[in-house]
Amino acid sequence: MMSKSMDVGKRFFGEKVFNTIISYLKKNPEENMEKALDLVEKVAVAPNHKEYTRRIKSQLQHNPALREYINRVIYELDENVHNHLINNFFVNASLVGVPQQKRMSEKLGYSVPYTILIDPTSNCNLNCKGCWAGEYDKHDSLSFDEVDRIVSEAKELGMYFIAMSGGEPMMWKHLPELCRKHYDVAFMIYTNGTLIDEKAAAWMREAGNITPAISLEGGREETDQRRGKGVYDKIMAAMDHLKENGVAFGFSMTITRENADRVYSEEFVDHIIEKGALYGWSFHYIPIGRNPDFSLMITPEQRAALIDRVRRVRSTRPLQVADFWNDGEMTRGCIAGGRRYFHITANGDVEPCAFVHFAADTIKGKSLKEVLGNPLFRAYQKRQPFSDNLLRPCPLIDNPENLREMIGESDARPTHDGADTILYDHMAARMDSVAEAWRKKAEPKWHELNEVAEKEKAHI
Repeated sequence: MMSKSMDVGKRFFGEKVFNTIISYLKKNPEENMEKALDLVEKVAVAPNHKEYTRRIKSQLQHNPALREYINRVIYELDENVHNHLINNFFVNASLVGVPQQKRMSEKLGYSVPYTILIDPTSNCNLNCKGCWAGEYDKHDSLSFDEVDRIVSEAKELGMYFIAMSGGEPMMWKHLPELCRKHYDVAFMIYTNGTLIDEKAAAWMREAGNITPAISLEGGREETDQRRGKGVYDKIMAAMDHLKENGVAFGFSMTITRENADRVYSEEFVDHIIEKGALYGWSFHYIPIGRNPDFSLMITPEQRAALIDRVRRVRSTRPLQVADFWNDGEMTRGCIAGGRRYFHITANGDVEPCAFVHFAADTIKGKSLKEVLGNPLFRAYQKRQPFSDNLLRPCPLIDNPENLREMIGESDARPTHDGADTILYDHMAARMDSVAEAWRKKAEPKWHELNEVAEKEKAHI
């Protein structure tokens, strides 16, 4: 009872502080950014949030792109988005949510994550080559009541940020209703963008608490080659609708050997900023399914070059980007297996990660508290991080021997036909070879980055 009262007080206090910060920035962003961050540092509960705020304050002095980014958030987004999405991130998911997650983790004896990735449906209007969800059954869907229950139980555990994928989440007819009911949650959807028209952008602005991360592969040629002719133009139209409505949105890219040398180019980044994107996620192509295509995996040289390219974007452009799996340092290794996130499929299977298609439990007829303690998640958490080199965070492509151990230890089952081919025989040998090739490249890169970090700390 006491903790709930404290959370209500934190939420009330946090909203007051948040409104003060927005007021400061709208009046004079250049002059008041430092004052706003001083307030953030004072109310931050988690030590790492305080440290992160101090780093931002230091970066503001040397990074004009960060100042420009904050201006974009203030001036390009609708007021309703400020009041719901941004507020939910700042107050509910961080100030209230993170301490609640830690309390519940201590009480339950296993990690309570920051977020859940839910597939409300496996239906999709596209058929993209190499889709990570391409092997799932195509007509599974969770009911509104099931997703509503999951989100409600997530909030009780301190989770106020929910990601959704699929399939295509825009094909799940209950999405607007879910956002409106859970107005205190920040929702992010991974979407192909082709179903975001003027009407969809308008309800997103009205709800205020949803942000689409739109999938693309770079420019028109790369995107249409993988997703279908005309898809790129539909995506650009969707971005225009979202920008006109002041809805926060970003992009999501799958990086393959074919596009790795072109993504995050200055031309692409500047264009996507002009279209209105505020953030971006990039995922390296992962060979999964019955006949995984290893030829699409990026090379060790491409992956190393990507590290520098992404960091250059963050330091020179008003755009926040993260690259999985090269940003393992930021997350202190793998976040899957319930440590900071996990995946619920459209038929209710509880997977440790969207790319690891094995499950030891189901959400059907079970609470979140029950499934978070499943043996596969426990196997993950007792091994994380899987490597001291945080450029090698993943148990699938960087440390595959760990994945094989965890599947065997937990007796987890594959969630679709062919998911287990990566564990055996020549497929396992190929994954080991990929991991070893990256290890040789990642070791000197890790030492290089640590040296740079030490120099930067000396200047803070």
